[in-house]
Amino acid sequence: MTTSTLYGILSIVFFALIWVFAVVAFVFTRRMRGHTHVTSKLAVGTLSATLRKVRRREALSDEELALARQVLADRGSILALAVPATLFCIGCFYVFGSLEQLHGRTPSERTFLGVFPMLTSTNMAMQILRSARLKRRLP
Repeated sequence: MTTSTLYGILSIVFFALIWVFAVVAFVFTRRMRGHTHVTSKLAVGTLSATLRKVRRREALSDEELALARQVLADRGSILALAVPATLFCIGCFYVFGSLEQLHGRTPSERTFLGVFPMLTSTNMAMQILRSARLKRRLP
């Protein structure tokens, strides 16, 4: 098997994974849009202030506790990782597709532009996992 064939196979695999993760992300976002809000009187910054209280282990009101539980349950869902997974697969598809088109020639900087969505998706996944860990701090 030549490296060109390997890059072609990897491109096809990641293209298929893009669609799989995109469908899962679509289902996740549709489910999130269907949720009713815990309270209709959310002021600007209420969510971040509530999560800051959870991080610092401060006392929460009943409304804040319900809001924190709902948000952390949503962020802790395994489906939430489908969005960064889709971005990561897009970056891999771009890199492997570019390497496939080169047919063994020296890659240029353009070939590795797909690394940017890969780094972005890694950061997104770490933020999702970090926020999901807050669920343990809830009473």
